[in-house]
Amino acid sequence: MNKKIAIIGSGFSALSASCYLAKNGNSVSVFEKNDTVGGRCRQLKKEGFTFDIGPSWYWMPDVFDTFFADFDKKTSDYYQLDKLSPAYKIFFKDEVITIGDTLDKICEEFDRIEPGSSIALKKFISKAQTHYDIAINKVVLKPGVSPFELVTKETVSRVDQFFKTISGDVRKHFKNPKLISTLEFPVLFLGAKPSSTPSFYSFMNYADFGLGTWHPKGGMYEIIKAMKTLAKSLGVTIHTNSPVSKINVTNKKATSIVVNDKTLEFDIVLSGADYHHSETLLDQQYRQYSEKYWSKKTFAPSSLLFYIGFDKKLKNIQHHNLFFDTNFETHAEDIYDNPKWPKDPLFYANFPSETDASMAPKGCETGFFLIPIAPGIEDTPQLRVQYFDIIMKRFENLTRQNVTNNIIFKESFCVKDFIKEYNSYKGNAYGMANTLLQTAFLRPKLKSKKINNLYFTGQLTVPGPGVPPALISGKLVAELITKHHKN
Repeated sequence: MNKKIAIIGSGFSALSASCYLAKNGNSVSVFEKNDTVGGRCRQLKKEGFTFDIGPSWYWMPDVFDTFFADFDKKTSDYYQLDKLSPAYKIFFKDEVITIGDTLDKICEEFDRIEPGSSIALKKFISKAQTHYDIAINKVVLKPGVSPFELVTKETVSRVDQFFKTISGDVRKHFKNPKLISTLEFPVLFLGAKPSSTPSFYSFMNYADFGLGTWHPKGGMYEIIKAMKTLAKSLGVTIHTNSPVSKINVTNKKATSIVVNDKTLEFDIVLSGADYHHSETLLDQQYRQYSEKYWSKKTFAPSSLLFYIGFDKKLKNIQHHNLFFDTNFETHAEDIYDNPKWPKDPLFYANFPSETDASMAPKGCETGFFLIPIAPGIEDTPQLRVQYFDIIMKRFENLTRQNVTNNIIFKESFCVKDFIKEYNSYKGNAYGMANTLLQTAFLRPKLKSKKINNLYFTGQLTVPGPGVPPALISGKLVAELITKHHKN
Protein backbone atom coordinates (compact mmCIF):
# COMPACT_ATOMS: atom_id res chain seq x y z
CA MET A 1 0.00 0.00 0.00
CA ASN A 2 1.00 3.57 -0.65
CA LYS A 3 -2.03 5.68 0.21
CA LYS A 4 -2.38 9.18 1.57
CA ILE A 5 -4.32 8.70 4.84
CA ALA A 6 -5.79 11.30 7.18
CA ILE A 7 -6.44 10.32 10.80
CA ILE A 8 -8.74 12.50 12.91
CA GLY A 9 -7.78 12.55 16.59
CA SER A 10 -4.68 11.28 18.38
CA GLY A 11 -5.86 9.04 21.21
CA PHE A 12 -4.56 5.51 21.77
CA SER A 13 -6.55 3.97 18.90
CA ALA A 14 -5.65 6.72 16.41
CA LEU A 15 -1.93 6.60 17.27
CA SER A 16 -1.98 2.80 17.15
CA ALA A 17 -3.58 2.84 13.69
CA SER A 18 -1.14 5.52 12.50
CA CYS A 19 1.82 3.30 13.41
CA TYR A 20 0.46 0.19 11.65
CA LEU A 21 -0.60 2.13 8.55
CA ALA A 22 2.75 3.94 8.28
CA LYS A 23 4.61 0.65 8.72
CA ASN A 24 2.64 -0.64 5.71
CA GLY A 25 4.08 2.13 3.53
CA ASN A 26 1.31 4.73 3.67
CA SER A 27 1.71 8.48 4.02
CA VAL A 28 -0.13 9.15 7.30
CA SER A 29 -1.16 12.54 8.73
CA VAL A 30 -2.77 12.87 12.17
CA PHE A 31 -4.97 15.90 12.99
CA GLU A 32 -5.58 16.67 16.68
CA LYS A 33 -7.89 19.49 17.78
CA ASN A 34 -6.09 20.08 21.11
CA ASP A 35 -2.58 21.40 21.60
CA THR A 36 -1.13 18.04 22.69
CA VAL A 37 -1.57 14.50 21.37
CA GLY A 38 -3.20 11.75 23.41
CA GLY A 39 -6.94 12.29 23.10
CA ARG A 40 -8.40 11.61 26.54
CA CYS A 41 -5.00 10.58 27.85
CA ARG A 42 -3.53 13.99 28.57
CA GLN A 43 -1.40 15.48 31.29
CA LEU A 44 -1.74 18.43 33.64
CA LYS A 45 1.46 19.91 35.03
CA LYS A 46 1.08 22.58 37.68
CA GLU A 47 3.38 23.93 40.41
CA GLY A 48 5.60 20.83 40.23
CA PHE A 49 2.66 18.37 40.32
CA THR A 50 1.97 15.97 37.43
CA PHE A 51 -1.51 14.54 36.82
CA ASP A 52 -2.80 12.04 34.29
CA ILE A 53 -6.08 13.76 33.51
CA GLY A 54 -7.50 10.69 31.74
CA PRO A 55 -6.74 6.96 32.18
CA SER A 56 -4.82 6.13 35.35
CA TRP A 57 -4.87 2.28 35.51
CA TYR A 58 -2.28 0.23 33.62
CA TRP A 59 -3.80 -3.24 33.22
CA MET A 60 -3.19 -6.02 30.67
CA PRO A 61 0.54 -5.31 30.19
CA ASP A 62 0.71 -8.08 27.59
CA VAL A 63 -1.39 -5.99 25.18
CA PHE A 64 1.09 -3.08 25.40
CA ASP A 65 4.00 -5.53 24.98
CA THR A 66 2.36 -6.99 21.86
CA PHE A 67 1.78 -3.54 20.37
CA PHE A 68 5.41 -2.45 20.67
CA ALA A 69 6.67 -5.93 19.64
CA ASP A 70 4.79 -5.50 16.34
CA PHE A 71 7.37 -2.78 15.59
CA ASP A 72 10.35 -4.72 17.01
CA LYS A 73 10.30 -2.56 20.13
CA LYS A 74 9.73 -3.12 23.85
CA THR A 75 7.90 -0.97 26.38
CA SER A 76 11.24 -0.68 28.20
CA ASP A 77 12.65 1.12 25.14
CA TYR A 78 10.36 4.01 26.07
CA TYR A 79 9.31 3.88 29.72
CA GLN A 80 9.96 2.14 33.04
CA LEU A 81 7.12 -0.09 34.20
CA ASP A 82 6.67 -1.01 37.86
CA LYS A 83 4.22 -3.52 39.33
CA LEU A 84 2.30 -1.96 42.20
CA SER A 85 2.44 -3.74 45.54
CA PRO A 86 -0.24 -3.69 46.77
CA ALA A 87 -2.28 -3.14 43.62
CA TYR A 88 -4.98 -1.11 45.39
CA LYS A 89 -7.06 -0.68 48.52
CA ILE A 90 -10.85 -0.81 48.85
CA PHE A 91 -12.36 1.17 51.72
CA PHE A 92 -15.67 -0.08 53.08
CA LYS A 93 -17.57 1.51 55.99
CA ASP A 94 -15.98 -0.71 58.60
CA GLU A 95 -13.07 -2.42 56.86
CA VAL A 96 -10.31 -2.04 54.30
CA ILE A 97 -9.53 -4.79 51.79
CA THR A 98 -6.01 -4.75 50.36
CA ILE A 99 -5.51 -6.34 46.93
CA GLY A 100 -1.97 -7.67 46.84
CA ASP A 101 0.35 -8.10 43.87
CA THR A 102 -0.03 -11.90 43.70
CA LEU A 103 -3.04 -14.23 43.68
CA ASP A 104 -1.73 -15.95 46.83
CA LYS A 105 -1.82 -12.65 48.75
CA ILE A 106 -5.32 -11.92 47.44
CA CYS A 107 -6.47 -15.43 48.51
CA GLU A 108 -5.18 -14.74 52.03
CA GLU A 109 -7.16 -11.49 52.10
CA PHE A 110 -10.34 -13.24 50.86
CA ASP A 111 -9.97 -15.89 53.57
CA ARG A 112 -9.55 -13.15 56.17
CA ILE A 113 -12.88 -11.63 55.12
CA GLU A 114 -14.71 -14.93 54.52
CA PRO A 115 -12.90 -18.08 55.72
CA GLY A 116 -12.59 -20.66 52.94
CA SER A 117 -13.53 -18.23 50.15
CA SER A 118 -10.08 -18.58 48.52
CA ILE A 119 -11.12 -22.03 47.20
CA ALA A 120 -13.96 -20.45 45.20
CA LEU A 121 -11.69 -17.54 44.22
CA LYS A 122 -9.03 -19.81 42.71
CA LYS A 123 -11.68 -21.61 40.62
CA PHE A 124 -13.25 -18.30 39.55
CA ILE A 125 -9.89 -16.81 38.49
CA SER A 126 -8.88 -20.01 36.69
CA LYS A 127 -12.06 -19.78 34.60
CA ALA A 128 -11.44 -16.03 34.12
CA GLN A 129 -7.93 -16.83 32.84
CA THR A 130 -9.38 -19.21 30.23
CA HIS A 131 -11.79 -16.46 29.17
CA TYR A 132 -8.89 -14.01 28.99
CA ASP A 133 -6.89 -16.29 26.69
CA ILE A 134 -9.89 -16.74 24.38
CA ALA A 135 -10.82 -13.04 24.48
CA ILE A 136 -7.34 -11.66 23.81
CA ASN A 137 -6.21 -14.29 21.32
CA LYS A 138 -9.49 -14.91 19.48
CA VAL A 139 -12.47 -12.64 20.11
CA VAL A 140 -11.02 -9.12 20.37
CA LEU A 141 -8.76 -9.59 17.37
CA LYS A 142 -11.80 -9.77 15.06
CA PRO A 143 -12.99 -6.61 13.24
CA GLY A 144 -16.69 -6.93 14.18
CA VAL A 145 -17.80 -7.48 10.58
CA SER A 146 -19.87 -10.65 11.05
CA PRO A 147 -21.56 -12.62 13.87
CA PHE A 148 -19.62 -15.67 12.69
CA GLU A 149 -16.42 -14.12 14.05
CA LEU A 150 -17.63 -15.13 17.51
CA VAL A 151 -18.11 -18.73 16.45
CA THR A 152 -14.99 -20.64 17.42
CA LYS A 153 -14.54 -24.03 19.04
CA GLU A 154 -13.78 -22.24 22.32
CA THR A 155 -16.69 -19.76 22.28
CA VAL A 156 -19.30 -22.32 21.16
CA SER A 157 -18.49 -24.47 24.19
CA ARG A 158 -18.97 -21.38 26.37
CA VAL A 159 -21.96 -19.82 24.65
CA ASP A 160 -23.85 -19.73 27.97
CA GLN A 161 -21.21 -17.30 29.26
CA PHE A 162 -22.57 -14.65 26.89
CA PHE A 163 -26.10 -15.01 28.30
CA LYS A 164 -25.26 -15.25 31.99
CA THR A 165 -24.00 -12.15 33.80
CA ILE A 166 -20.92 -11.31 35.84
CA SER A 167 -23.18 -10.44 38.75
CA GLY A 168 -24.94 -13.81 38.66
CA ASP A 169 -21.65 -15.67 38.36
CA VAL A 170 -20.00 -13.86 41.27
CA ARG A 171 -23.01 -14.21 43.57
CA LYS A 172 -23.23 -17.93 42.87
CA HIS A 173 -19.78 -18.43 44.39
CA PHE A 174 -19.49 -15.65 46.98
CA LYS A 175 -21.88 -14.52 49.70
CA ASN A 176 -19.93 -11.76 51.44
CA PRO A 177 -21.10 -8.38 50.01
CA LYS A 178 -17.58 -6.90 50.25
CA LEU A 179 -16.05 -9.73 48.23
CA ILE A 180 -18.91 -9.44 45.72
CA SER A 181 -18.20 -5.72 45.25
CA THR A 182 -14.46 -6.44 44.95
CA LEU A 183 -15.08 -8.94 42.14
CA GLU A 184 -17.73 -6.86 40.37
CA PHE A 185 -15.61 -3.68 40.32
CA PRO A 186 -13.35 -4.47 37.31
CA VAL A 187 -16.27 -4.66 34.84
CA LEU A 188 -17.00 -0.99 35.53
CA PHE A 189 -14.08 -0.44 33.11
CA LEU A 190 -16.34 -2.03 30.47
CA GLY A 191 -18.96 0.61 31.13
CA ALA A 192 -22.02 -1.32 32.31
CA LYS A 193 -23.61 -2.70 35.45
CA PRO A 194 -22.29 -6.15 36.47
CA SER A 195 -25.91 -7.38 36.11
CA SER A 196 -25.83 -6.32 32.42
CA THR A 197 -22.33 -7.55 31.55
CA PRO A 198 -21.92 -11.08 30.10
CA SER A 199 -20.08 -13.63 32.29
CA PHE A 200 -17.50 -14.02 29.57
CA TYR A 201 -16.11 -10.62 30.58
CA SER A 202 -14.87 -12.10 33.85
CA PHE A 203 -11.58 -12.03 31.95
CA MET A 204 -11.25 -8.57 33.52
CA ASN A 205 -10.93 -10.30 36.90
CA TYR A 206 -7.95 -12.22 35.55
CA ALA A 207 -6.49 -8.97 34.21
CA ASP A 208 -6.84 -7.61 37.75
CA PHE A 209 -5.86 -10.50 40.05
CA GLY A 210 -3.80 -12.54 37.57
CA LEU A 211 -1.78 -9.95 35.66
CA GLY A 212 -1.66 -7.20 38.28
CA THR A 213 -1.73 -3.41 38.30
CA TRP A 214 1.26 -1.50 36.92
CA HIS A 215 2.54 2.08 36.73
CA PRO A 216 4.66 3.66 34.00
CA LYS A 217 7.15 5.97 35.77
CA GLY A 218 6.08 9.53 35.05
CA GLY A 219 2.44 8.51 34.53
CA MET A 220 0.19 7.10 31.81
CA TYR A 221 1.12 9.94 29.48
CA GLU A 222 4.50 8.23 29.03
CA ILE A 223 2.69 5.65 26.85
CA ILE A 224 1.34 8.42 24.61
CA LYS A 225 4.82 9.96 24.38
CA ALA A 226 6.19 6.53 23.43
CA MET A 227 3.55 6.02 20.73
CA LYS A 228 4.13 9.52 19.36
CA THR A 229 7.89 8.85 19.17
CA LEU A 230 7.25 5.51 17.44
CA ALA A 231 4.73 7.05 15.00
CA LYS A 232 7.11 9.84 14.02
CA SER A 233 9.97 7.36 13.56
CA LEU A 234 7.70 5.51 11.09
CA GLY A 235 7.10 8.74 9.14
CA VAL A 236 3.72 9.83 10.58
CA THR A 237 3.11 13.59 10.46
CA ILE A 238 1.26 14.95 13.50
CA HIS A 239 -0.64 18.25 13.49
CA THR A 240 -1.93 19.66 16.81
CA ASN A 241 -4.33 22.61 17.15
CA SER A 242 -5.91 21.20 13.98
CA PRO A 243 -9.64 20.58 14.44
CA VAL A 244 -11.37 18.87 11.51
CA SER A 245 -14.69 20.58 10.72
CA LYS A 246 -15.84 18.63 7.63
CA ILE A 247 -15.33 15.39 5.72
CA ASN A 248 -16.14 16.01 2.05
CA VAL A 249 -17.68 13.15 0.05
CA THR A 250 -18.07 12.68 -3.73
CA ASN A 251 -19.55 9.54 -5.31
CA LYS A 252 -19.52 7.59 -2.04
CA LYS A 253 -15.87 8.45 -1.53
CA ALA A 254 -14.32 10.71 1.11
CA THR A 255 -12.16 13.04 -0.95
CA SER A 256 -10.93 15.62 1.55
CA ILE A 257 -11.17 17.05 5.06
CA VAL A 258 -11.44 20.67 6.17
CA VAL A 259 -8.87 21.62 8.81
CA ASN A 260 -8.71 25.20 10.12
CA ASP A 261 -10.67 26.33 7.03
CA LYS A 262 -8.22 24.62 4.64
CA THR A 263 -9.34 21.75 2.39
CA LEU A 264 -6.82 18.87 2.31
CA GLU A 265 -7.16 15.91 -0.06
CA PHE A 266 -6.61 12.28 0.98
CA ASP A 267 -7.14 8.78 -0.41
CA ILE A 268 -8.53 7.41 2.87
CA VAL A 269 -9.99 9.04 5.98
CA LEU A 270 -9.95 7.38 9.41
CA SER A 271 -11.53 8.95 12.47
CA GLY A 272 -10.33 8.11 15.95
CA ALA A 273 -12.46 10.93 17.35
CA ASP A 274 -15.79 10.27 19.07
CA TYR A 275 -17.83 8.18 16.58
CA HIS A 276 -21.04 10.19 16.97
CA HIS A 277 -19.12 13.46 16.50
CA SER A 278 -17.21 12.04 13.51
CA GLU A 279 -20.49 11.36 11.70
CA THR A 280 -21.63 14.97 12.28
CA LEU A 281 -18.67 15.99 10.08
CA LEU A 282 -20.53 14.35 7.18
CA ASP A 283 -23.58 15.59 5.29
CA GLN A 284 -26.74 13.95 6.65
CA GLN A 285 -27.17 11.42 3.84
CA TYR A 286 -23.75 9.87 4.54
CA ARG A 287 -24.32 9.23 8.25
CA GLN A 288 -24.88 5.57 9.17
CA TYR A 289 -26.45 6.01 12.59
CA SER A 290 -29.34 8.29 13.51
CA GLU A 291 -29.66 10.39 16.67
CA LYS A 292 -32.32 7.89 17.75
CA TYR A 293 -29.78 5.05 17.39
CA TRP A 294 -27.27 6.79 19.65
CA SER A 295 -29.89 7.80 22.22
CA LYS A 296 -30.94 4.16 22.70
CA LYS A 297 -27.41 2.86 23.31
CA THR A 298 -25.99 2.13 26.75
CA PHE A 299 -23.07 4.46 27.26
CA ALA A 300 -20.33 4.03 29.80
CA PRO A 301 -20.32 6.60 32.61
CA SER A 302 -19.05 10.12 32.53
CA SER A 303 -17.00 11.31 35.50
CA LEU A 304 -16.56 14.22 37.84
CA LEU A 305 -12.79 14.52 38.31
CA PHE A 306 -10.71 16.59 40.70
CA TYR A 307 -6.97 17.21 40.36
CA ILE A 308 -5.54 18.32 43.70
CA GLY A 309 -2.10 19.37 44.89
CA PHE A 310 -1.58 18.67 48.63
CA ASP A 311 1.22 20.37 50.58
CA LYS A 312 1.94 17.23 52.65
CA LYS A 313 2.18 13.45 52.28
CA LEU A 314 -1.14 11.74 53.06
CA LYS A 315 -1.59 8.78 55.41
CA ASN A 316 -3.33 5.39 55.14
CA ILE A 317 -3.55 5.42 51.33
CA GLN A 318 -2.09 3.54 48.37
CA HIS A 319 -1.45 4.52 44.76
CA HIS A 320 -5.00 3.37 43.83
CA ASN A 321 -7.90 3.55 46.31
CA LEU A 322 -11.59 2.67 45.88
CA PHE A 323 -14.17 4.04 48.30
CA PHE A 324 -17.05 1.57 48.48
CA ASP A 325 -18.46 2.74 51.81
CA THR A 326 -21.86 3.34 50.19
CA ASN A 327 -24.19 1.09 48.19
CA PHE A 328 -22.60 -0.10 44.92
CA GLU A 329 -25.94 -1.08 43.32
CA THR A 330 -27.73 2.16 44.20
CA HIS A 331 -24.95 4.21 42.61
CA ALA A 332 -25.05 1.98 39.50
CA GLU A 333 -28.82 2.56 39.22
CA ASP A 334 -28.20 6.33 39.35
CA ILE A 335 -25.89 5.95 36.35
CA TYR A 336 -27.77 3.44 34.18
CA ASP A 337 -31.41 3.00 35.23
CA ASN A 338 -32.53 6.42 36.41
CA PRO A 339 -29.74 8.85 35.41
CA LYS A 340 -29.19 11.47 38.09
CA TRP A 341 -26.52 12.75 40.44
CA PRO A 342 -25.94 9.96 43.00
CA LYS A 343 -26.97 10.71 46.58
CA ASP A 344 -24.12 8.65 48.06
CA PRO A 345 -21.48 8.22 45.34
CA LEU A 346 -18.76 5.63 45.29
CA PHE A 347 -15.48 7.25 44.30
CA TYR A 348 -11.89 6.49 43.37
CA ALA A 349 -8.73 8.29 44.50
CA ASN A 350 -5.34 7.98 42.83
CA PHE A 351 -2.08 9.17 44.44
CA PRO A 352 0.68 8.34 41.94
CA SER A 353 3.24 10.20 44.07
CA GLU A 354 2.89 7.36 46.61
CA THR A 355 4.99 5.15 44.32
CA ASP A 356 6.52 7.68 41.90
CA ALA A 357 8.32 10.64 43.46
CA SER A 358 8.54 12.36 40.06
CA MET A 359 4.77 13.09 40.17
CA ALA A 360 4.86 15.66 43.03
CA PRO A 361 7.23 18.12 44.74
CA LYS A 362 9.14 16.69 47.72
CA GLY A 363 6.92 16.22 50.76
CA CYS A 364 3.74 16.79 48.71
CA GLU A 365 1.04 14.55 47.23
CA THR A 366 -0.61 14.47 43.82
CA GLY A 367 -4.28 13.53 44.17
CA PHE A 368 -6.78 12.59 41.47
CA PHE A 369 -10.39 11.92 42.59
CA LEU A 370 -13.08 10.44 40.33
CA ILE A 371 -16.84 10.01 40.80
CA PRO A 372 -18.56 7.95 38.05
CA ILE A 373 -21.78 9.68 36.94
CA ALA A 374 -24.40 9.27 34.23
CA PRO A 375 -23.48 10.86 30.88
CA GLY A 376 -25.57 13.82 29.80
CA ILE A 377 -26.64 15.00 33.26
CA GLU A 378 -26.52 18.59 34.50
CA ASP A 379 -23.02 19.93 35.22
CA THR A 380 -22.73 23.19 37.17
CA PRO A 381 -20.00 24.79 39.32
CA GLN A 382 -22.32 24.46 42.32
CA LEU A 383 -22.72 20.69 41.80
CA ARG A 384 -18.96 20.26 41.48
CA VAL A 385 -18.42 22.08 44.81
CA GLN A 386 -21.21 20.11 46.49
CA TYR A 387 -19.78 16.74 45.43
CA PHE A 388 -16.22 17.71 46.28
CA ASP A 389 -17.35 18.44 49.84
CA ILE A 390 -19.24 15.10 50.01
CA ILE A 391 -16.26 12.96 48.99
CA MET A 392 -13.62 14.91 50.95
CA LYS A 393 -15.56 14.50 54.21
CA ARG A 394 -15.80 10.76 53.61
CA PHE A 395 -12.17 10.55 52.50
CA GLU A 396 -10.98 12.27 55.67
CA ASN A 397 -13.18 10.06 57.83
CA LEU A 398 -12.17 6.76 56.20
CA THR A 399 -8.43 7.53 56.06
CA ARG A 400 -8.51 9.16 59.52
CA GLN A 401 -6.81 12.44 58.66
CA ASN A 402 -7.58 16.08 57.91
CA VAL A 403 -6.45 17.19 54.45
CA THR A 404 -8.78 20.00 53.33
CA ASN A 405 -6.53 22.71 54.76
CA ASN A 406 -3.54 21.20 52.96
CA ILE A 407 -4.92 21.77 49.45
CA ILE A 408 -2.65 24.07 47.42
CA PHE A 409 -4.91 24.04 44.37
CA LYS A 410 -7.84 22.10 42.94
CA GLU A 411 -9.06 21.77 39.34
CA SER A 412 -12.15 19.92 38.16
CA PHE A 413 -13.30 18.24 34.93
CA CYS A 414 -16.82 17.00 34.20
CA VAL A 415 -19.52 16.44 31.56
CA LYS A 416 -19.18 19.87 29.93
CA ASP A 417 -15.39 19.46 29.66
CA PHE A 418 -15.66 16.00 28.07
CA ILE A 419 -17.93 17.55 25.43
CA LYS A 420 -15.76 20.65 24.89
CA GLU A 421 -12.36 18.93 24.92
CA TYR A 422 -13.18 15.61 23.22
CA ASN A 423 -16.51 16.14 21.40
CA SER A 424 -17.69 13.29 23.58
CA TYR A 425 -21.29 12.11 23.09
CA LYS A 426 -23.26 13.30 26.16
CA GLY A 427 -19.90 13.87 27.85
CA ASN A 428 -19.26 10.13 28.32
CA ALA A 429 -15.81 9.27 29.66
CA TYR A 430 -15.36 5.65 28.56
CA GLY A 431 -17.28 5.13 25.32
CA MET A 432 -20.05 2.62 24.73
CA ALA A 433 -20.68 -0.14 27.27
CA ASN A 434 -19.95 -3.80 26.50
CA THR A 435 -23.41 -5.25 27.12
CA LEU A 436 -24.61 -8.41 25.32
CA LEU A 437 -26.34 -6.36 22.60
CA GLN A 438 -23.31 -4.08 22.23
CA THR A 439 -20.60 -6.73 21.86
CA ALA A 440 -18.40 -7.44 18.82
CA PHE A 441 -20.38 -7.22 15.52
CA LEU A 442 -23.25 -5.42 17.33
CA ARG A 443 -21.11 -2.31 17.93
CA PRO A 444 -20.76 0.60 15.44
CA LYS A 445 -18.64 -0.58 12.53
CA LEU A 446 -14.96 0.10 11.82
CA LYS A 447 -15.81 0.72 8.15
CA SER A 448 -18.52 3.07 6.96
CA LYS A 449 -21.40 1.27 5.23
CA LYS A 450 -22.07 4.34 3.07
CA ILE A 451 -18.60 5.60 2.13
CA ASN A 452 -16.02 3.29 0.57
CA ASN A 453 -12.89 4.80 2.08
CA LEU A 454 -14.06 6.09 5.48
CA TYR A 455 -13.16 4.22 8.67
CA PHE A 456 -13.55 4.60 12.43
CA THR A 457 -11.61 3.44 15.46
CA GLY A 458 -11.79 3.86 19.24
CA GLN A 459 -13.93 3.00 22.22
CA LEU A 460 -17.33 3.35 20.52
CA THR A 461 -16.44 0.66 18.00
CA VAL A 462 -14.70 -2.74 18.45
CA PRO A 463 -13.45 -4.14 20.75
CA GLY A 464 -14.75 -1.54 23.27
CA PRO A 465 -13.80 0.72 26.18
CA GLY A 466 -10.40 0.86 27.86
CA VAL A 467 -6.80 1.58 26.88
CA PRO A 468 -5.74 -1.97 25.82
CA PRO A 469 -8.87 -2.38 23.63
CA ALA A 470 -8.09 1.02 22.06
CA LEU A 471 -4.62 -0.19 21.03
CA ILE A 472 -6.25 -3.28 19.52
CA SER A 473 -8.94 -1.18 17.78
CA GLY A 474 -6.19 0.77 15.98
CA LYS A 475 -4.60 -2.46 14.80
CA LEU A 476 -7.94 -3.92 13.62
CA VAL A 477 -8.86 -0.88 11.56
CA ALA A 478 -5.38 -0.70 10.02
CA GLU A 479 -5.71 -4.35 8.96
CA LEU A 480 -9.15 -3.67 7.50
CA ILE A 481 -7.87 -0.67 5.52
CA THR A 482 -4.93 -2.72 4.24
CA LYS A 483 -7.26 -5.55 3.19
CA HIS A 484 -9.65 -3.23 1.32
CA HIS A 485 -7.12 -0.95 -0.35
CA LYS A 486 -4.30 -3.15 -1.59
CA ASN A 487 -2.71 -1.48 -4.60
